[in-house]
Amino acid sequence: MPAYTIETTYTLPLFRHGTYIADTPEAACKAALDDDNWESSKKDYDSSGEIHVTGIWEGDNAAYAGSPITVPSHFEESVRRRARHFEILLGLLKMLFHDVQAGRSPSGDWLAKSSWAIARGEAILAKAADPIEAPDTPKPSHVLARLEEERVRSAIAAVLEVDRDFDGLSPVSVSDAEIQSACVSVVTAMDLSDAVSNAEFHAAMASIRAAYGRLHPG
Repeated sequence: MPAYTIETTYTLPLFRHGTYIADTPEAACKAALDDDNWESSKKDYDSSGEIHVTGIWEGDNAAYAGSPITVPSHFEESVRRRARHFEILLGLLKMLFHDVQAGRSPSGDWLAKSSWAIARGEAILAKAADPIEAPDTPKPSHVLARLEEERVRSAIAAVLEVDRDFDGLSPVSVSDAEIQSACVSVVTAMDLSDAVSNAEFHAAMASIRAAYGRLHPG
């Protein structure tokens, strides 16, 4: 039976009390953070973090002597797992937000990724292993264009400045609701498939040239 050297760790907070003269609580907090004098610090054993695994090596007394083994996710510190998962959830929220802004329904790719992220979040709360990500997890997609209502309002001002067919109408006369309704109508009716195909072709050629340059330098 093989032997393993396991490094375990727990976080022990240090604290100190200091008095700072400042105009506001925010300024006092900043002064406390900028203060690098920790001579009066004390250890807070009551608030110590959970014991977690920070290193694995195969062999007896082998710490840092060879290549480490990847620590299974459920033996890592929970707060770190949650922090990393926050970035995933933020990315999914941004994808959904862009779809909502464009008047699109969430894509199947987004739903699949979200299902996995929910399962991973539940695993983190249960201190269990991460779910295996499906091998057909979709590759990242990229927003090619976005219709911004604020830019539409700027275009309205530019049009009304030169188009005499709308004399007497000022930019402020066009309501936000009218702009939003018009944007939804345009997004629903406009066919950008040719533009998307053209962008895909240019991206394909650019990636081919990059790969060729990498494999055939000079």
